[in-house]
Amino acid sequence: MESMREVNRVMEREIAKGSSPLKLDHIEFGEYSYQEITSKEKLLEVLSYLLRIGDFSQYAGKTVINNVYMDLKGKKPVFKRTKTAIERNNIFATIRRYAKKLKLEYNGDVYLETVRCYFDIPQENLEKCRYTYQGNETYAFVMSDKYIMALYTHCLVARKEAVSRDLQISGFTEKEYGMVKLENVRDVLFQALLFDDIQFDIDKIIAMGITIYIR
Repeated sequence: MESMREVNRVMEREIAKGSSPLKLDHIEFGEYSYQEITSKEKLLEVLSYLLRIGDFSQYAGKTVINNVYMDLKGKKPVFKRTKTAIERNNIFATIRRYAKKLKLEYNGDVYLETVRCYFDIPQENLEKCRYTYQGNETYAFVMSDKYIMALYTHCLVARKEAVSRDLQISGFTEKEYGMVKLENVRDVLFQALLFDDIQFDIDKIIAMGITIYIR
């Protein structure tokens, strides 16, 4: 992974070119963070939802292009934005094949992790991102590929740093704390950063960081 100093330089250059100046503030775990995936059918349903395809294609609005999805090139993960449903369907097929190779048993070995990624943006810039979609007022952030990948790099680094933090989360089991620490995790099946379904918390913008872990 390139140095964060260079990542930040890239972000400054892309802001100067017109990218919305979102910056990661922190990530957060909570009672929503871990769900066991108990069957192949459930796994495929979760992937379809995250990729906004199949029965969930209705959720693929204009801002789905801002989502970052993990694909595989050989066995190496690559992260990308997609412009079409065809691209997202291709990712689905690739991850499905990889899951088959892992010979999953669905007996506590597949977990969905959701973390909230909190971003800052100056208020004057936020107002410029306001628009109406299907009669509802929402926001769309214009970000170049380089900028959004740099944001995602910040999210991945923050998730990695969480391993060494002494987190105290109400209701977490020992197993869930172990997953925060990445204990007994043998593989990552899929990751995504979802910018097409953002939430707001006072002065922060929240996007969901998703990982499917294989234990």
